[in-house]
Amino acid sequence: MKPACVAAALSLAALSALSAAAADKAPVSFSHNDWELACDNTRTCRAAGYQQDGEPVSMRITRKAGPGTTVDIALQAGGEDELKGPLRLKVGKATVSGLEGGSPSLDANQVRTVLPELLKSDDATLTAGGGKKRVLSLSGLNAVLLKMDEAQGRVDTPGALVRRGGKPESSVLAALPMPVVNALKPVKARPGDDALAARIFPSLKLSEADGPCNSMDAVQAKSLQVHRLTDSKVLLSLECSVGAYNSTSQLWIASDKPPYAPSALEANGDFDDKDASVSSVMRVRGIGDCVSSETWHFDGKGFVRTGATIDSLCRDFPGGAWNLPRYVSRVVNATPSATPSKP
Repeated sequence: MKPACVAAALSLAALSALSAAAADKAPVSFSHNDWELACDNTRTCRAAGYQQDGEPVSMRITRKAGPGTTVDIALQAGGEDELKGPLRLKVGKATVSGLEGGSPSLDANQVRTVLPELLKSDDATLTAGGGKKRVLSLSGLNAVLLKMDEAQGRVDTPGALVRRGGKPESSVLAALPMPVVNALKPVKARPGDDALAARIFPSLKLSEADGPCNSMDAVQAKSLQVHRLTDSKVLLSLECSVGAYNSTSQLWIASDKPPYAPSALEANGDFDDKDASVSSVMRVRGIGDCVSSETWHFDGKGFVRTGATIDSLCRDFPGGAWNLPRYVSRVVNATPSATPSKP
């Protein structure tokens, strides 16, 4: 991997370290050479590989947990020199032609043809009808897929991708259920809510913002935003910068009457009052080709983690080539009058 990308990956890990240490983190996140792996809390695993040099190209290999599950493979090409027309994938002795679209997926027969060749080849090529091509590195693929097998309990079973054996397929770990979060939509703002910032500001412990935020010495009450959550609770948001490409917000929940008793939240980022969510996105580079994100939703008592993704390899796909979830959930939006469910 290029030194700049190594540094970028380390920076991304540092940016997401605070949230990654929280409960309910993804069971596996791993990278080796030109491939990375993320398994979410349901044990669904996604591996993504990229070019080593040259124009951007990527392959994503996805497998859900449980005995006998299939493997899905998708491709994506980027860069200014766009690949147009039907594409042809060649790896080892396998060739798949007639792939259409910007992110073509292989069907089941094509996956069965290509997968064995991927495991024993150094690279694969994706070629357009005019002869333009991308070279996908397979360096690190075997290590990443072995880690996928380990995370899903497949090692030494007939369905393992890398190290097959005679253990019964029934021994493979089952998929875990996706958590359900009852998100409580905020009530409408009330007259006088804007004045709460100056009243609550003296009660804030700004030292609690030292971790995710920089240069907090000059913070004033006018920098504080107030968002109504319930009939008696408000969300306080203090925006701050983190590095060259990112900004976030330190958050507190407080009562709207004395004693305000503001309590700092683990959640940080931008608040959306439409669905009671807080979202945080961290980019390592300006083009955003390696990104980590987290999302939380208000459940009537606090903000519950509902999603997290990571893309740690900076390989020239603006915005990231794939969505690699580390944490997933199903969010059910409740009305403001609904009683929040007990944890």
